[in-house]
Amino acid sequence: MDITDFYDTFFEEAEELLGDMERLLLELDVDEPDPEELNAIFRAAHSIKGGAGTFGFLVLQETTHILENLLDHTRRGELALRRDIVDTFLEAKDMLHDQLNAYRNGTEPDPEAFERICKTLKQMALDELGKSMGAESPATKAKSETASAPERASEPVASGNDAENDESDDTEQTATLCVALLNVAEKDRGLLVEELAQLGNVVEQHGDDKRYEVTLETAESGEDIEAVMCFIIDAEQLEITAASASNQASDASSAGKSPDEPNKASGPTEKVAPESEAVVKADAPVTPEASAPAKAAKPADKPQGKPQGGKAKASGESSLRVPVDKVDQIINLVGELIITQSMLDQTANEIDGVTHSALHNGLNLLQRNARDLQEAVMSIRMMPMDYVFSRFPRLVRDLAAKLNKDVELVTEGKSTELDKSLIERIIDPLTHLVRNSLDHGIELPDEREAKGKPRGGKLTLSAQHQGGNILIEVIDDGAGLNRQKLLAKAESNGLAVSDNMSDDDVWQLIFAPGFSTAEQVSDVSGRGVGMDVVKRNIQAMGGHVEILSREGQGTTTRIVLPLTLAILDGMSIKVGEEVFILPLGAVLESLQPSRDDLYTMAGNDQLLKVRDEYLPVIALHKALDIDNARTELTECIVVIVQGEGRRYALMVDDLIGQQQVVVKNLETNYRKVPGISAATILGDGSVALILDIADLHRLSRRKSAHSTHKSIKPAQEVLTS
Repeated sequence: MDITDFYDTFFEEAEELLGDMERLLLELDVDEPDPEELNAIFRAAHSIKGGAGTFGFLVLQETTHILENLLDHTRRGELALRRDIVDTFLEAKDMLHDQLNAYRNGTEPDPEAFERICKTLKQMALDELGKSMGAESPATKAKSETASAPERASEPVASGNDAENDESDDTEQTATLCVALLNVAEKDRGLLVEELAQLGNVVEQHGDDKRYEVTLETAESGEDIEAVMCFIIDAEQLEITAASASNQASDASSAGKSPDEPNKASGPTEKVAPESEAVVKADAPVTPEASAPAKAAKPADKPQGKPQGGKAKASGESSLRVPVDKVDQIINLVGELIITQSMLDQTANEIDGVTHSALHNGLNLLQRNARDLQEAVMSIRMMPMDYVFSRFPRLVRDLAAKLNKDVELVTEGKSTELDKSLIERIIDPLTHLVRNSLDHGIELPDEREAKGKPRGGKLTLSAQHQGGNILIEVIDDGAGLNRQKLLAKAESNGLAVSDNMSDDDVWQLIFAPGFSTAEQVSDVSGRGVGMDVVKRNIQAMGGHVEILSREGQGTTTRIVLPLTLAILDGMSIKVGEEVFILPLGAVLESLQPSRDDLYTMAGNDQLLKVRDEYLPVIALHKALDIDNARTELTECIVVIVQGEGRRYALMVDDLIGQQQVVVKNLETNYRKVPGISAATILGDGSVALILDIADLHRLSRRKSAHSTHKSIKPAQEVLTS
């Protein structure tokens, strides 16, 4: 077997375990830590260490080994937690992440950083464990020194063997387990038995191709064996049970070894990573040794439903890791299927429905099944917002400490799902918004107290579905935006502003390039770059940003994004002989305007009054230079649309109907077209353009200004002559 084929699975699972470790460390109550949380943190480090040893990632293995020792002392109550100790554990987790990325990129981790974190962890062990042992009796202290972290951390890590983490080498701590390998080929069996030999003493092995049993004397618990074996065998192929007391003696004699004989297995053997976690069927030892208060008895003391290795797995539940490229390929094929189904529908509409009723019924069934298939496939790409929100507790904790602020982070709607392609691109904009709220929004504790607020600020991240969109909000209860300060800063930057601007327009000024209200530049903010990038990135995803603020009470930044960029529900419209698609999420209503509702502004701009609201009119035929279109507004249909938080009145000739369309990237296949976001293929095989509302309005304004300039020039020439 080529072990490199399984690196990616190890990297992904180790990444998840590191994420679990960070989350649990941030949730720890340092005054009264939850033992189960401490055990889960320890198991995460334990699993990473075992996998790193398996694949020969020695630097990652040794760093995790030293951290694991400290976590072991913590969960046994020998190391009292403090905030600075948790900070050091988090720093070690960051270092493990860097080392993991180095191995992922095919390079060796930074040796200086490795030496530095090892020195930090060993010094902590010396300082903290030395204090706790100073209060013990001389006899207890002498016994404890044999297992102290400095000595254990200085030992060379020779393999992925987990036995070096035992609390002691007393034989009472060992137990005899029966590890059954189910449906394992003979050529792979030797590799698996060698790996088990790293975890204890193989007493006996026998069986056939269906079930091969290995009797193992070990000081490791069933869950610890599982944590390491989960990288080399599937869940359905592993079964760990307690060996019967009667079999233990025969097992030991048949192997010609004493149960107390130490493990003589060689160093780590290459092993294969799986795509799902192993499941321990039963791991409670029934031997007399297992009843001792030692490590082998610990699994019986833990709830059966507790996540193993940082993950919870229901009985019979399994997962499958599939490359994103394969999912994208399926989505593309489903898109082509929908296009084909649309073509068949259009052809069927030209056939008599009475004579060919069976054909129509079949096509209706095909349409329903195609839509169900599309929704099922799209759900594969959907990921919960917890994937994004889980990154921010650490960021808020560290940045608040740096700014000397007390901030509570609240997350809502973590289970709300968003397309994977969008969820990865939203991380950077959200990160900047959170940093902005912490730096500019939430005040210092003394300032808040002087204003009658609680000393601690509150930052809320929320996500919820809203029609075909997802609404993400960053809410703080800080100082809010100062209208006059923003106007003054904008004017000094040369931006066109006036006192008559609405609050919404004033708040949008912070997205101008180079705009910043920070008094001085820091490593957190103040350079005037960031908010404009946030807006551009969100617009590139087909979304928009809105800001709501009340001075002294806080600010809400609202991001509206489409759920997916692959397939959307649209409304077909016709202008002249051309057909366009409006994203259905942008359409609010349609109406037939009357002349009394039209108002002409300077520069030939037209406004349409709709229920006491004046909306800019976008003449689509002018913006896109379409021939043979209706030019009188009263003869057209007006579609009220929304883009970037503003409403517009769009002039069209006809409404064709609603349909589901497959989005095709226009820039990839052609080039960037102003006012157009993408394209699609209609049922008759023709290409229809998908409109970008906000960009269409900007294009319309430019065309209007240009035509006005051309019409004024001849009049000036007449006057001067």
